[in-house]
Amino acid sequence: MSDDWLPRRALVVGLGRTGRAALAALERRGVEASGIDRSLGNEDAAALDGADVLVKGPGVPPTNSVVMEARARGIPVWSELELGYRLLPDDVRIVGVTGTKGKTTTVRLLGAMFASAGRDVTLAGNEHTPVTELDRPRGDLVLELSSFALADVDRFRCDVAVLLNLEPDHLNWHGTLEHYRDAKLRIFDGARVKIAPRGFGVDGAIEFGPGDQLPAEPRIPGAHNRANAAAATAAARAAGVPDGAIADALRTFEGVPHRLELVRELRGVRYVNDSKATNTAAALRGVEAYPDPLHVVFGGSLKGEDFGPFARELPANVRTIHLIGEATDELAAALDAAGRTYDRDGDLEHALAHAASVADEGDIVLLSPACASFDQYENFEERGDRFRELVEALP
Repeated sequence: MSDDWLPRRALVVGLGRTGRAALAALERRGVEASGIDRSLGNEDAAALDGADVLVKGPGVPPTNSVVMEARARGIPVWSELELGYRLLPDDVRIVGVTGTKGKTTTVRLLGAMFASAGRDVTLAGNEHTPVTELDRPRGDLVLELSSFALADVDRFRCDVAVLLNLEPDHLNWHGTLEHYRDAKLRIFDGARVKIAPRGFGVDGAIEFGPGDQLPAEPRIPGAHNRANAAAATAAARAAGVPDGAIADALRTFEGVPHRLELVRELRGVRYVNDSKATNTAAALRGVEAYPDPLHVVFGGSLKGEDFGPFARELPANVRTIHLIGEATDELAAALDAAGRTYDRDGDLEHALAHAASVADEGDIVLLSPACASFDQYENFEERGDRFRELVEALP
């Protein structure tokens, strides 16, 4: 893509890793760019003066005062994804993956499928390398796309666009389920091939589901992961990957850290790290992946979800529930209404020790929080790493 679209002056709002990558990419191309961040105390609408475009990091909500002022002034607002897309070579083929849950697993599985076929593939977006940080990728580019990134795109287009699922999440950021849904569905704008869950009603889409016939059975456990595998298979086929390579990846791909990750088996009890389950839909999938007796740790920071349906849907094999963090009171109220018993353990250390003390041979102790981590941890990775450390330290 030619550089005739480059702004003369740009403002980047939000200087996390993604925002810093966007700022650096603009500066490398001679754009007069500056960055502001609330945590630095320099977030001021005066920084918009003279700006041709505002690029925002994924943590910056639409209600941010500088973003709202930019819209009021008619200054275009782009996500880092939009900027990164405009910087890509024209010959890159993009497979985009979004959904409430399963994105990272599906993107990495797709990467394994392309690699098995001997094709050049780069993974980027969301929990991978920022798109603006890529150094002229070749061949296939598989992007993990959050609703935050998709909410502010303009020219961005996928060759193959995948929607895995759509359930309430990030409502504290988007404001309403409708706004969240609209952001997710932007992945289909201009896509050559659309792939969506069976029965979702996307016009012209190839549909998939957990019951699909696959070239091989996936190694990763759970019905939700079989659905992820079906989506990845459909996307890889649409991109021209042969079934033999797809089958090889399905048989060998072990999953991703913090998502149904078996940490240890001790005296017949399995300890599973599902810290990436940061909403109720993901936590319910984690619970439903196992028929065995479960001792589950729930809780963390609140995201605006209603825990009532989640509490009512918990299966009978959940034997004990251990609550931690900021969400304890709301989870407890929902569990009370559903007639489920629980313990208020406060933090992960006490919850794990309690769960381990009541688990019998053949049981599973599962961290699947149904909440974000920001009340007690920097991110879900830090929470999962701490769980892993605690499990490894069990006598």
